Amino acid sequence: MNDNEGSQAPPARRTTGLFGPESITWRINRENVLVLGGGRALVLQVAHPLVGAGVAQHSNFRKDPWGRLFRTLDRTTAIVFGSAEEADDAASAVWNVHGKVEGSTDGAAGPFPAGTAYRARDPELLMWVHATLVDTSLLVYDRYVARLSIAEREAYYEEQKAMAEAFGVPRSEQPETFAEFNDYFATVVDEQLAVTDIVRDVLDSIQNPEVPGGALTRRLAWPVFEPVRMATAGMLPEGLRSELGLSSRPLHGGLLGVQARMMRAALPLIPGLMREFPRAREAERRARAA
Repeated sequence: MNDNEGSQAPPARRTTGLFGPESITWRINRENVLVLGGGRALVLQVAHPLVGAGVAQHSNFRKDPWGRLFRTLDRTTAIVFGSAEEADDAASAVWNVHGKVEGSTDGAAGPFPAGTAYRARDPELLMWVHATLVDTSLLVYDRYVARLSIAEREAYYEEQKAMAEAFGVPRSEQPETFAEFNDYFATVVDEQLAVTDIVRDVLDSIQNPEVPGGALTRRLAWPVFEPVRMATAGMLPEGLRSELGLSSRPLHGGLLGVQARMMRAALPLIPGLMREFPRAREAERRARAA
């Protein structure tokens, strides 16, 4: 978290930031279809009782859930595709916000008794939030864009260690290999996550978003929100999905398969202007100019 890092970085780093045009991170994170995984990542994050307590007690999530999601997305894409200075500024902004978030849980949840203290800057909690983004990005890209080999997944995870460091997770606190990361992720899902009020609130805000303008506007917005609802429910871990009452939806699995096949067929036909995040296109222009 060195404020002078951007100005002291080598020329290539000053231009392309943490990764660069040859990285698999730029290849995967440029796709705006990753937004389909935003709901899943959010539910997984707040299903960790300590993360959920921080969100419930220190944010206006219930009033502005989508605003929070897109602010997180904006900062993440700034770190991935920004210059050294932009990446450092975005990482510092996240770190500063987290400095104000601490407290204790109101009730017992999962393995955590009531009154368990939490700090948003705790590397363990930061690692879990980061892990939900890594796992979700790989899942969405593999399902909706193109299949990834094990070697590509390993390369992506290795690059993402720098992203975790930017968020405040030391290398020593990160799983060493992609296999160890998968074991870590499964252990947290199985042993630490719990369905609480904030998890239900987050899911409800995704499944039934507030759309101003009445019934007609809601009908018009259906094509935008329905794919996110389907993807969120379909990509959650089975145990969590069952606890949230999402497993019994008829035809859901089949519809998800159809959705994925249609998306993979359609994406190559979509112009980059619509398919890719603006920061990704801006970063490529900056790299070419350099």
